[in-house]
Amino acid sequence: MDGGSLHEEEIDPFDRRIIAALRAEGRLSVTELASRVGLSKTPCQVRLKRLIDRRIIRGFRAVIDPVRLGQGHVAFTEVKLSDTREAALEAFGRAVLAIPEVEECHMIASSFDYLLKVRTSDIRSYRAVLGERISVLPHVASTSTFVAMETIKDADD
Repeated sequence: MDGGSLHEEEIDPFDRRIIAALRAEGRLSVTELASRVGLSKTPCQVRLKRLIDRRIIRGFRAVIDPVRLGQGHVAFTEVKLSDTREAALEAFGRAVLAIPEVEECHMIASSFDYLLKVRTSDIRSYRAVLGERISVLPHVASTSTFVAMETIKDADD
């Protein structure tokens, strides 16, 4: 498969139960996963492999609490580019991947071009990342910052 979306009928209720179980607890053994979704071990393994091969399940990871690691400051940065031709978009996209403080980068259909989620230890660190790393990315014309005061829901919650 080329990475496109699957048709609804290609994911059946067992696949959905596997996905839901792993979303809730990614460290389940195949035996436990099979038990929870109502399959025997071998069919569960086959389905799991298929979901991984098709990149529906893209990986497994530890969920880390960034606040406990001293990275509790979150800012959202709007980025407007001076050039939005394909080569400029690609240059920006490649360069932004090298900034570890940028947790997420989304191209946006709006008056600006990209929205970045930036995580640092504090506002001073964010200011340095903005001034020394984000603002000098290829084709950046301007930025605007929105500082998160509190996180109510996070993707890992």
